Amino acid sequence: MANEIFEEVSEILTYIMENNTVPRNIRRVAEESKDILSNEDEDVTVRASTVIELLDNISNDPNIPVHARTLIWEILSKLESI
Repeated sequence: MANEIFEEVSEILTYIMENNTVPRNIRRVAEESKDILSNEDEDVTVRASTVIELLDNISNDPNIPVHARTLIWEILSKLESI
């Protein structure tokens, strides 16, 4: 189940990373988050909580576009279910 959630979240993160309307610092955090999720050496709960912390920090960034903030909130809710 966690791997399915990670796949869904990775697709959303890829969309954010490839969207040029999203500021570069937020795209960088999205890429870092995707790398963390794909690291199978770590426990799933550790990966999820690390990404939750990263994304929670940038979700309050005033420069983030509304659509990207909504996607980040969607990712957070999916990861919090793990």
